[in-house]
Amino acid sequence: MGPIAVVGGTGHLGFGLAARWARAGRRVIIGSRQAAKAEEAAQQARALAGEGDIRGAANAEAAAAAEIVVLTIPFAAQAAILEDLRPAVRAKVVVDTTVPLRQYAPPHLESIPAGSAAAQTQALLPEARVIAAFHTVSQTLVRRIDEPLEGDVLVCGDDPAAKAAVGDLAAALGMRALDAGGLEQAVTLERLAALVIGLNQRYRRKAIGVRFTGM
Repeated sequence: MGPIAVVGGTGHLGFGLAARWARAGRRVIIGSRQAAKAEEAAQQARALAGEGDIRGAANAEAAAAAEIVVLTIPFAAQAAILEDLRPAVRAKVVVDTTVPLRQYAPPHLESIPAGSAAAQTQALLPEARVIAAFHTVSQTLVRRIDEPLEGDVLVCGDDPAAKAAVGDLAAALGMRALDAGGLEQAVTLERLAALVIGLNQRYRRKAIGVRFTGM
């Protein structure tokens, strides 16, 4: 399979995902608005993973070179970053992990006219195949790459082949992907992530996950 670009890969979630995918044998490009910052993060991720093909690049360059683009960016920066990426992601799978928090403690989500951050991503990138996933992966645990990730990955989107590709990314992390429906369900994933953040705060935890039983 082709490279994975992790746009926003210098942040907690993106960095951990990049390092884990590299260790699993996937080619990874960490993207940042500053290429030098991305390459510094890539060097750190290589050291953490102990092996793997991982490099850094500016966001648009990373997206252009990738088969799958994973967005781990702040919601406040979404519009500006996606405008820069738009020419590079036509017909590509774009994975939106955004939890659009207006307030962190207690967690409250932004009100988004499009319905969800993922739906807004699809509106901003109309020629991309947008999938929502990885919302409930712990940003703390994902960086501890010698520890297994627990829980399921809920995947929403309107393109079955794109959802299958994202399922493969989840499997590379050692997680189970579950098809949670079309992209209109992304708002549920974003709300679920806010709920998990609240549980972590109330129970003084950092790595509460979500797992479905009886399947």
